[in-house]
Amino acid sequence: MKREQSVGRDGNALVYCEGSFSTTYGKTAHGLVRRTRRYRVLSVIDSECSGRDAGELLDGRARGIPIHQSLRTALQAAEAEGIAASHFVIGLAPDGGRLDAKTRKAVLEAVTAGLNVDSGLHDFLGEDPEIAALAKERRAVLRDIRRTPPRKELHAFTGKIEEVTSLKVALLGTDSAIGKRTTAWLLVEALEAAGYSAELIGTGQTAWMQGARYGIILDSLINDFVAGEIEHALWSAWREEQPDVLVIEGQGSLLNPAYPGGFEILAAGRPEAIVLQHAPARVEYDGFPGYPLHPLKKQIEALELISGKPVVAVTLNHENLSRQQLPEVCRTILADTGLPACDPIFDGLGVVARALEPYLKT
Repeated sequence: MKREQSVGRDGNALVYCEGSFSTTYGKTAHGLVRRTRRYRVLSVIDSECSGRDAGELLDGRARGIPIHQSLRTALQAAEAEGIAASHFVIGLAPDGGRLDAKTRKAVLEAVTAGLNVDSGLHDFLGEDPEIAALAKERRAVLRDIRRTPPRKELHAFTGKIEEVTSLKVALLGTDSAIGKRTTAWLLVEALEAAGYSAELIGTGQTAWMQGARYGIILDSLINDFVAGEIEHALWSAWREEQPDVLVIEGQGSLLNPAYPGGFEILAAGRPEAIVLQHAPARVEYDGFPGYPLHPLKKQIEALELISGKPVVAVTLNHENLSRQQLPEVCRTILADTGLPACDPIFDGLGVVARALEPYLKT
Protein backbone atom coordinates (compact mmCIF):
# COMPACT_ATOMS: atom_id res chain seq x y z
CA MET A 1 0.00 0.00 0.00
CA LYS A 2 1.02 3.63 -0.40
CA ARG A 3 2.95 5.03 2.56
CA GLU A 4 1.21 7.79 4.50
CA GLN A 5 4.36 9.54 5.67
CA SER A 6 6.23 12.16 3.69
CA VAL A 7 10.01 12.26 3.51
CA GLY A 8 11.27 13.31 6.94
CA ARG A 9 13.54 16.29 7.26
CA ASP A 10 16.35 14.21 8.80
CA GLY A 11 16.16 11.18 6.51
CA ASN A 12 14.85 7.63 6.13
CA ALA A 13 14.72 5.57 9.32
CA LEU A 14 14.74 1.93 10.33
CA VAL A 15 13.29 1.69 13.85
CA TYR A 16 14.83 -0.96 16.08
CA CYS A 17 12.40 -2.54 18.55
CA GLU A 18 13.62 -6.11 18.92
CA GLY A 19 11.35 -8.22 21.13
CA SER A 20 9.29 -5.25 22.34
CA PHE A 21 6.98 -3.88 19.66
CA SER A 22 4.00 -5.71 21.14
CA THR A 23 4.78 -4.41 24.66
CA THR A 24 4.84 -1.03 26.42
CA TYR A 25 8.65 -1.11 26.16
CA GLY A 26 8.19 -0.37 22.46
CA LYS A 27 6.42 2.95 23.04
CA THR A 28 9.09 4.99 21.23
CA ALA A 29 8.67 2.81 18.16
CA HIS A 30 4.88 3.08 18.54
CA GLY A 31 5.12 6.86 18.48
CA LEU A 32 7.29 6.88 15.37
CA VAL A 33 4.94 4.53 13.54
CA ARG A 34 1.95 6.75 14.34
CA ARG A 35 3.57 10.05 13.36
CA THR A 36 6.92 11.76 12.92
CA ARG A 37 7.99 14.87 11.09
CA ARG A 38 11.67 14.09 11.65
CA TYR A 39 12.01 10.87 9.64
CA ARG A 40 10.36 8.86 6.96
CA VAL A 41 9.96 5.53 8.74
CA LEU A 42 10.75 2.74 6.29
CA SER A 43 10.24 -0.20 8.64
CA VAL A 44 10.42 -1.58 12.17
CA ILE A 45 12.82 -4.33 13.23
CA ASP A 46 11.43 -6.95 15.62
CA SER A 47 11.87 -10.65 14.89
CA GLU A 48 8.94 -11.56 17.16
CA CYS A 49 6.46 -9.54 15.05
CA SER A 50 8.04 -9.81 11.60
CA GLY A 51 5.80 -10.08 8.59
CA ARG A 52 3.15 -7.77 10.02
CA ASP A 53 2.26 -4.18 9.21
CA ALA A 54 3.34 -2.08 12.19
CA GLY A 55 0.28 0.16 12.10
CA GLU A 56 -2.13 -2.75 11.79
CA LEU A 57 -0.54 -4.51 14.75
CA LEU A 58 -0.54 -1.31 16.80
CA ASP A 59 -3.93 0.26 16.02
CA GLY A 60 -5.64 -2.06 13.55
CA ARG A 61 -4.83 0.41 10.79
CA ALA A 62 -2.29 -0.49 8.10
CA ARG A 63 0.30 2.23 7.51
CA GLY A 64 2.59 0.61 4.95
CA ILE A 65 5.37 0.20 7.52
CA PRO A 66 6.46 -3.46 7.55
CA ILE A 67 8.09 -5.19 10.50
CA HIS A 68 11.27 -7.04 9.52
CA GLN A 69 13.18 -9.92 11.03
CA SER A 70 16.54 -8.15 11.19
CA LEU A 71 18.54 -5.13 10.10
CA ARG A 72 19.79 -7.15 7.12
CA THR A 73 16.28 -7.89 5.85
CA ALA A 74 15.18 -4.31 6.49
CA LEU A 75 18.09 -2.96 4.44
CA GLN A 76 17.42 -5.47 1.68
CA ALA A 77 13.75 -4.43 1.52
CA ALA A 78 14.66 -0.74 1.36
CA GLU A 79 17.19 -1.39 -1.39
CA ALA A 80 14.62 -3.40 -3.36
CA GLU A 81 12.32 -0.35 -3.24
CA GLY A 82 15.14 1.92 -4.36
CA ILE A 83 15.21 3.78 -1.04
CA ALA A 84 18.39 4.52 0.87
CA ALA A 85 18.06 4.16 4.63
CA SER A 86 19.98 6.86 6.50
CA HIS A 87 19.10 6.36 10.18
CA PHE A 88 18.90 3.52 12.67
CA VAL A 89 16.60 4.74 15.44
CA ILE A 90 16.38 2.88 18.75
CA GLY A 91 12.66 2.51 19.35
CA LEU A 92 13.01 0.82 22.73
CA ALA A 93 12.03 2.45 26.02
CA PRO A 94 13.01 -0.10 28.70
CA ASP A 95 12.84 0.56 32.43
CA GLY A 96 15.92 2.55 33.35
CA GLY A 97 16.70 3.33 29.71
CA ARG A 98 19.82 1.15 29.62
CA LEU A 99 21.67 -0.16 26.57
CA ASP A 100 21.61 -3.96 26.78
CA ALA A 101 24.05 -6.29 25.04
CA LYS A 102 21.64 -7.24 22.24
CA THR A 103 20.85 -3.63 21.37
CA ARG A 104 24.53 -2.67 21.55
CA LYS A 105 25.36 -5.41 19.05
CA ALA A 106 22.59 -4.13 16.77
CA VAL A 107 24.00 -0.59 16.99
CA LEU A 108 27.44 -1.84 15.96
CA GLU A 109 25.86 -3.65 13.02
CA ALA A 110 24.00 -0.49 11.98
CA VAL A 111 27.09 1.70 12.19
CA THR A 112 29.05 -0.88 10.21
CA ALA A 113 26.36 -0.56 7.52
CA GLY A 114 26.99 3.21 7.48
CA LEU A 115 23.77 4.28 9.22
CA ASN A 116 23.51 7.24 11.55
CA VAL A 117 22.14 6.20 14.95
CA ASP A 118 19.67 8.11 17.14
CA SER A 119 19.19 6.86 20.69
CA GLY A 120 16.93 8.02 23.50
CA LEU A 121 18.53 5.71 26.07
CA HIS A 122 20.30 6.90 29.21
CA ASP A 123 23.50 5.04 28.24
CA PHE A 124 25.14 7.32 25.69
CA LEU A 125 26.45 5.74 22.50
CA GLY A 126 29.04 8.49 22.13
CA GLU A 127 30.64 7.40 25.40
CA ASP A 128 31.04 3.79 24.28
CA PRO A 129 34.64 3.65 22.95
CA GLU A 130 34.01 0.87 20.43
CA ILE A 131 30.81 2.38 19.03
CA ALA A 132 32.30 5.90 18.92
CA ALA A 133 35.47 4.72 17.13
CA LEU A 134 33.50 2.72 14.59
CA ALA A 135 31.16 5.66 13.94
CA LYS A 136 34.15 7.91 13.28
CA GLU A 137 35.62 5.34 10.90
CA ARG A 138 32.33 4.91 9.02
CA ARG A 139 31.48 8.63 9.17
CA ALA A 140 28.22 7.85 10.94
CA VAL A 141 26.60 10.39 13.25
CA LEU A 142 25.58 9.31 16.76
CA ARG A 143 22.89 11.40 18.47
CA ASP A 144 22.21 10.75 22.15
CA ILE A 145 18.87 12.49 22.59
CA ARG A 146 18.93 12.32 26.37
CA ARG A 147 22.26 14.11 26.62
CA THR A 148 21.59 17.34 28.52
CA PRO A 149 22.67 20.76 27.25
CA PRO A 150 25.67 22.36 29.01
CA ARG A 151 24.67 23.80 32.37
CA LYS A 152 25.43 27.32 31.20
CA GLU A 153 22.64 26.93 28.62
CA LEU A 154 20.01 25.72 31.09
CA HIS A 155 17.33 28.03 32.49
CA ALA A 156 16.20 28.66 36.04
CA PHE A 157 12.57 29.45 36.81
CA THR A 158 11.93 33.21 36.64
CA GLY A 159 8.17 33.66 36.62
CA LYS A 160 8.04 34.66 32.95
CA ILE A 161 5.42 31.92 32.51
CA GLU A 162 2.94 34.53 33.74
CA GLU A 163 3.46 36.45 30.48
CA VAL A 164 2.07 33.56 28.44
CA THR A 165 -1.45 34.31 27.21
CA SER A 166 -2.05 31.03 25.33
CA LEU A 167 -4.30 28.51 27.05
CA LYS A 168 -2.01 25.92 28.66
CA VAL A 169 -3.36 22.36 28.79
CA ALA A 170 -1.44 19.58 30.53
CA LEU A 171 -1.99 16.10 29.09
CA LEU A 172 -1.14 14.01 32.16
CA GLY A 173 -1.71 10.34 32.97
CA THR A 174 -2.52 7.91 35.73
CA ASP A 175 0.59 5.82 34.88
CA SER A 176 3.67 5.73 32.70
CA ALA A 177 3.52 4.17 29.20
CA ILE A 178 -0.19 4.90 28.99
CA GLY A 179 -0.43 6.98 25.81
CA LYS A 180 -0.03 10.57 27.00
CA ARG A 181 2.17 11.65 24.10
CA THR A 182 -0.06 10.07 21.46
CA THR A 183 -3.13 11.73 22.93
CA ALA A 184 -1.29 15.06 23.19
CA TRP A 185 -0.60 14.99 19.44
CA LEU A 186 -4.19 14.00 18.72
CA LEU A 187 -5.42 16.87 20.88
CA VAL A 188 -3.27 19.32 18.91
CA GLU A 189 -4.83 17.97 15.71
CA ALA A 190 -8.37 18.10 17.15
CA LEU A 191 -7.91 21.71 18.24
CA GLU A 192 -6.57 22.65 14.82
CA ALA A 193 -9.56 20.94 13.19
CA ALA A 194 -11.82 23.05 15.44
CA GLY A 195 -10.17 26.21 14.13
CA TYR A 196 -7.63 26.89 16.89
CA SER A 197 -3.85 27.10 16.55
CA ALA A 198 -2.00 24.72 18.87
CA GLU A 199 1.57 23.76 19.66
CA LEU A 200 2.85 20.61 21.38
CA ILE A 201 5.41 21.04 24.15
CA GLY A 202 7.32 17.78 24.22
CA THR A 203 8.85 16.53 27.44
CA GLY A 204 10.53 13.28 26.34
CA GLN A 205 12.89 11.86 23.76
CA THR A 206 10.15 10.38 21.59
CA ALA A 207 8.44 13.73 21.08
CA TRP A 208 11.80 15.07 19.88
CA MET A 209 12.12 12.14 17.49
CA GLN A 210 8.61 12.90 16.24
CA GLY A 211 9.68 16.43 15.41
CA ALA A 212 8.17 18.51 18.22
CA ARG A 213 9.53 22.02 17.75
CA TYR A 214 9.52 22.98 21.42
CA GLY A 215 10.26 20.95 24.49
CA ILE A 216 12.70 19.35 26.90
CA ILE A 217 13.87 15.87 27.88
CA LEU A 218 12.54 16.04 31.43
CA ASP A 219 13.89 12.82 32.90
CA SER A 220 17.53 13.57 32.08
CA LEU A 221 17.63 17.17 33.30
CA ILE A 222 19.39 18.28 36.47
CA ASN A 223 16.66 18.78 39.03
CA ASP A 224 17.44 22.44 39.75
CA PHE A 225 16.71 23.34 36.13
CA VAL A 226 13.60 21.25 35.42
CA ALA A 227 11.11 23.98 36.34
CA GLY A 228 13.05 26.61 34.44
CA GLU A 229 13.35 24.51 31.32
CA ILE A 230 9.61 23.75 31.32
CA GLU A 231 8.86 27.45 31.74
CA HIS A 232 11.32 28.44 29.01
CA ALA A 233 9.94 25.91 26.49
CA LEU A 234 6.38 27.15 27.01
CA TRP A 235 7.40 30.80 26.96
CA SER A 236 9.48 30.33 23.79
CA ALA A 237 6.64 28.57 21.95
CA TRP A 238 4.22 31.33 23.00
CA ARG A 239 6.58 34.15 22.05
CA GLU A 240 7.52 32.70 18.66
CA GLU A 241 4.24 31.09 17.55
CA GLN A 242 1.47 32.89 19.50
CA PRO A 243 -0.80 29.79 19.46
CA ASP A 244 -4.25 29.69 20.97
CA VAL A 245 -3.30 26.55 22.93
CA LEU A 246 -0.10 25.03 24.28
CA VAL A 247 -0.49 21.29 24.93
CA ILE A 248 2.08 19.96 27.41
CA GLU A 249 3.02 16.28 27.15
CA GLY A 250 3.03 14.58 30.56
CA GLN A 251 5.67 12.24 31.99
CA GLY A 252 5.10 9.28 34.30
CA SER A 253 2.24 10.02 36.69
CA LEU A 254 1.85 11.97 39.88
CA LEU A 255 1.45 8.88 42.11
CA ASN A 256 3.72 6.46 40.22
CA PRO A 257 6.24 4.84 42.64
CA ALA A 258 9.09 4.87 40.11
CA TYR A 259 8.27 7.75 37.74
CA PRO A 260 6.38 10.36 39.78
CA GLY A 261 6.20 12.85 36.95
CA GLY A 262 3.71 15.66 36.66
CA PHE A 263 4.47 17.87 39.64
CA GLU A 264 7.02 20.08 37.84
CA ILE A 265 4.66 20.42 34.88
CA LEU A 266 1.92 21.63 37.19
CA ALA A 267 4.19 23.86 39.28
CA ALA A 268 6.20 25.49 36.49
CA GLY A 269 3.93 25.09 33.46
CA ARG A 270 0.94 26.42 35.43
CA PRO A 271 -1.72 24.92 33.14
CA GLU A 272 -5.24 26.30 33.21
CA ALA A 273 -6.73 22.85 32.48
CA ILE A 274 -5.74 19.18 32.71
CA VAL A 275 -6.72 16.27 30.49
CA LEU A 276 -6.05 12.90 32.15
CA GLN A 277 -5.08 9.75 30.23
CA HIS A 278 -6.20 6.52 31.93
CA ALA A 279 -6.17 2.77 31.26
CA PRO A 280 -9.33 1.44 32.99
CA ALA A 281 -8.30 -2.21 32.71
CA ARG A 282 -4.81 -1.66 34.17
CA VAL A 283 -4.66 -2.72 37.81
CA GLU A 284 -0.96 -2.22 38.68
CA TYR A 285 1.61 0.40 37.78
CA ASP A 286 3.34 -0.53 34.53
CA GLY A 287 6.37 -2.75 35.20
CA PHE A 288 5.84 -2.87 38.96
CA PRO A 289 3.77 -5.87 40.09
CA GLY A 290 2.43 -5.47 43.59
CA TYR A 291 1.96 -1.72 43.25
CA PRO A 292 -1.77 -1.23 42.61
CA LEU A 293 -2.78 1.68 40.41
CA HIS A 294 -4.44 4.40 42.48
CA PRO A 295 -8.14 4.81 41.66
CA LEU A 296 -9.05 7.33 38.99
CA LYS A 297 -10.96 9.59 41.40
CA LYS A 298 -8.00 9.66 43.81
CA GLN A 299 -5.65 10.65 40.98
CA ILE A 300 -8.01 13.43 39.89
CA GLU A 301 -8.25 14.70 43.47
CA ALA A 302 -4.44 14.75 43.80
CA LEU A 303 -3.94 16.66 40.55
CA GLU A 304 -6.60 19.23 41.35
CA LEU A 305 -5.37 19.68 44.92
CA ILE A 306 -1.80 20.38 43.82
CA SER A 307 -2.59 22.51 40.79
CA GLY A 308 -5.72 24.29 41.92
CA LYS A 309 -6.98 23.74 38.37
CA PRO A 310 -9.59 21.33 36.99
CA VAL A 311 -9.27 18.04 35.23
CA VAL A 312 -11.73 18.68 32.38
CA ALA A 313 -11.82 15.28 30.61
CA VAL A 314 -10.54 11.71 30.74
CA THR A 315 -9.00 10.03 27.70
CA LEU A 316 -8.72 6.26 27.53
CA ASN A 317 -6.02 3.79 26.73
CA HIS A 318 -8.04 0.78 25.56
CA GLU A 319 -5.52 -1.95 26.45
CA ASN A 320 -7.28 -5.19 27.42
CA LEU A 321 -10.65 -3.71 26.48
CA SER A 322 -12.72 -4.55 23.42
CA ARG A 323 -14.07 -1.76 21.28
CA GLN A 324 -17.57 -2.83 22.29
CA GLN A 325 -16.77 -2.22 25.98
CA LEU A 326 -15.61 1.37 25.52
CA PRO A 327 -19.00 3.19 25.46
CA GLU A 328 -19.98 1.64 28.80
CA VAL A 329 -16.56 2.46 30.28
CA CYS A 330 -17.00 6.09 29.20
CA ARG A 331 -20.49 6.22 30.73
CA THR A 332 -19.16 4.80 34.00
CA ILE A 333 -16.38 7.41 34.18
CA LEU A 334 -18.90 10.18 33.50
CA ALA A 335 -21.17 8.85 36.26
CA ASP A 336 -18.30 8.45 38.76
CA THR A 337 -16.39 11.66 38.08
CA GLY A 338 -18.74 13.97 36.19
CA LEU A 339 -16.13 14.20 33.42
CA PRO A 340 -16.56 13.38 29.73
CA ALA A 341 -14.45 10.46 28.55
CA CYS A 342 -13.42 9.13 25.14
CA ASP A 343 -10.97 6.83 23.42
CA PRO A 344 -8.66 9.08 21.34
CA ILE A 345 -7.83 6.40 18.79
CA PHE A 346 -11.39 5.23 18.09
CA ASP A 347 -13.50 8.27 19.04
CA GLY A 348 -11.26 11.22 18.28
CA LEU A 349 -10.98 14.12 20.71
CA GLY A 350 -13.93 16.28 19.77
CA VAL A 351 -15.41 15.86 23.27
CA VAL A 352 -12.15 17.11 24.81
CA ALA A 353 -11.94 20.09 22.46
CA ARG A 354 -15.50 21.00 23.48
CA ALA A 355 -14.60 20.68 27.16
CA LEU A 356 -11.82 23.20 26.59
CA GLU A 357 -13.95 25.76 24.74
CA PRO A 358 -15.01 27.68 27.88
CA TYR A 359 -11.33 28.13 28.80
CA LEU A 360 -10.48 29.29 25.29
CA LYS A 361 -13.27 31.85 25.37
CA THR A 362 -12.10 33.08 28.76
